[in-house]
Amino acid sequence: MKYGLVLEGGAMRGLFTVGVLDVLMENNIKFDAITGVSAGAAFGCNYKSEQNGRAIRYNLRFCRDKRYCSVESLIRTGDMFGAEFCYHTIPDKLDIFDRDAFKNNPAEFYAVCTDVETGRAVYHKFNHMDYTELEWIRASASMPLAARIVNINGRKLLDGGVSDSIPLEFMEKNVCDKNIVILTQPRGYVKKKSRSLSMIKSIYRKYPNFIKTCTIRHNVYNHELAYVDNSEKNGRSLVIAPPEKLPIGHIEHNHEVLLEVYRIGRNTANDMLSDIKNFMK
Repeated sequence: MKYGLVLEGGAMRGLFTVGVLDVLMENNIKFDAITGVSAGAAFGCNYKSEQNGRAIRYNLRFCRDKRYCSVESLIRTGDMFGAEFCYHTIPDKLDIFDRDAFKNNPAEFYAVCTDVETGRAVYHKFNHMDYTELEWIRASASMPLAARIVNINGRKLLDGGVSDSIPLEFMEKNVCDKNIVILTQPRGYVKKKSRSLSMIKSIYRKYPNFIKTCTIRHNVYNHELAYVDNSEKNGRSLVIAPPEKLPIGHIEHNHEVLLEVYRIGRNTANDMLSDIKNFMK
């Protein structure tokens, strides 16, 4: 029996996930594989490197730094979240990412991206963490309209959440028998059609398959929620979700708001800890 961890994205809603993950690490709960999407990949890689507290620490430290996340960065570089600062300067120099621990942890780690030419999900498996692998993390978290297309080994990539926001089906079919799924929207959430479609169609007009994927994204997401619900009812999954809509948007510079979302994640995980441990048995 193999146990997996599936991490939805959601930009700064991902701090809920960070709170959950820190509690799981504190209780020495291990997984055979982890798959993260967007913020789920960017924050979830710290689970494999076993760096409890790192994600909330650097978010609090740099949330007001224009190099980290700002409209100014978007205008100047094309990336709302600074590509070089977020994905290379911080892990290399300012809050060191433990590459050795990441490599030595036997848990498999996957990040989901969307190929803009095909419109399909790409599931990238990591064996280590270097500059190129960090670019895969960046690609997974590069939201349409708020980031440049990331070019890696001939592929043009953007946010994995466009094509597969909750990759439970991928995990069940290819990697793990049972999975814990961490969502960043409360139960009962229904995704609606994007209000940015007209802009997406204009900006990405060279990529019709990507536009098609963006157009049906809400339907695919709601189908994935139904899949998760069915998997949980059949005992294959355990879902950890916020008790209500999180009080945060895609971008947040207020320390107290960041900490509140993180605390909600911690409290939710602690409330479910006995269920989590029973499921992992």
